Amino acid sequence: MLAPVEKTVVPLDPLALRKAFGTFVTGVTVVTTRDTDGTPRGMTANSFTSVSLDPPLLLVCIGKSASSFPVFDASEAFAVNILHEGQAGVSGLFASKAADKFGHVDHDVVHTGAPVLTDCLSWFDCTVHSRVDAGDHLLLIGQVRAFGTSPAAPLGFCRGRYADVKDPLPSGWPGPLGMLVGYLVESEGRILLRANGSGWTLPTAPRRIADDALPLESGEALSLVADKTFLYSVFDVAESDPGYLIYRAQLADSAPRALPPGFRFFPIDRLPYDEIPTREVRAMLRRYARETASGHFGIYVDSRDGGRLAMVGAAQAWSTHP
Repeated sequence: MLAPVEKTVVPLDPLALRKAFGTFVTGVTVVTTRDTDGTPRGMTANSFTSVSLDPPLLLVCIGKSASSFPVFDASEAFAVNILHEGQAGVSGLFASKAADKFGHVDHDVVHTGAPVLTDCLSWFDCTVHSRVDAGDHLLLIGQVRAFGTSPAAPLGFCRGRYADVKDPLPSGWPGPLGMLVGYLVESEGRILLRANGSGWTLPTAPRRIADDALPLESGEALSLVADKTFLYSVFDVAESDPGYLIYRAQLADSAPRALPPGFRFFPIDRLPYDEIPTREVRAMLRRYARETASGHFGIYVDSRDGGRLAMVGAAQAWSTHP
């Protein structure tokens, strides 16, 4: 009878193993949550995968050595924000030990209260389905409660560096749509919103109005103060919505106070954020409320690396040029 062959355990070189793992091309995500006092927390991670469609589940790995690990280990909700090709800087920010990471990116809440980046390739807002202890990582499995995506190219990562992804939008996938022109119409500390069947949004026009009248869907028009209409924000919207060109405007004193059905003025400090379905519009209105309180306004222009905000101070009357 032959003696059993003893299996020799050969120790693995962890650095070589890390490099081998790194040959698998991944995307880059920022995983976010909130601690017990509501402070947003986030970290960069590329160990992410879909798990199930029914129920909708995903998985992300949280390193136990991360400073925010105890927060993710205790939280009941989190969001996964997949970054696009222009967000290498955002990836580096959330991989760093910066004290105020969220002070450099726009973010909002959607369903669970976890921070969702306003600008990203795709996002998934999740409640915790289960946790699995796995060596030096925690496998955090989330049930998707809300999500959104965009036609931008993804930020790739391979062999320890960022990688380009060619042909990111195959034939048949929806591309970006056109732009809507929206108006922040203010009157006596209130903002005009209109009902759109799923909540509230801004009044819109098919193009930038050249005169002082904002046409409404009812056929009526609102008179605006010509010298107080300024560009305020330019941004794209994920999924099926078009992007927006937003103008600040002020209702003229001669405008009718009786509004057609579906239109309503809301005090700036009591805007119905929970009833505004588009998160980018919510984020823009929150910025407008903050800037109204301070009296200093900016112009925001969306971009692939997180957007540009130029502070312009209080609005001044237009000067005429030939």
